[in-house]
Amino acid sequence: MVEQNRFSQVSLIVIDDNDTTRAMLRSILRSEGIEVVAEARDGTTGLALVRKHRPQLVCLDVMMPDMSGIEVLTQLKLEFPDVRIIMVTGSTDRDTVQAAIQGGASGYLVKPFNAAKVVTALELALGRKPTQN
Repeated sequence: MVEQNRFSQVSLIVIDDNDTTRAMLRSILRSEGIEVVAEARDGTTGLALVRKHRPQLVCLDVMMPDMSGIEVLTQLKLEFPDVRIIMVTGSTDRDTVQAAIQGGASGYLVKPFNAAKVVTALELALGRKPTQN
């Protein structure tokens, strides 16, 4: 009997201007059974893709060229209050973290990350108890 994947039926969009970060996240997420339904390298495209696909989760970079991740977060939470958003960043400065939490982020993933950190962030964002590795 095959064990049911803990993330089956979870759809996700990655919004990050860094190609390498998107590729790493895509690889980790797919290996966990998460359907990456779309990817964007900027906030404007990311918003359009979330409107189109209505995912349960979004991995959202904080620093992007056209719109900041905090601006995208604010807009997403206005339009889709139930979407879970994990902020992805290399910045752990207090103001950024506070703005993300106040904006409604469900989690925070600090670069560089590994598969275990991504899985823990996903479980927390989905309100599940993190599994021990």
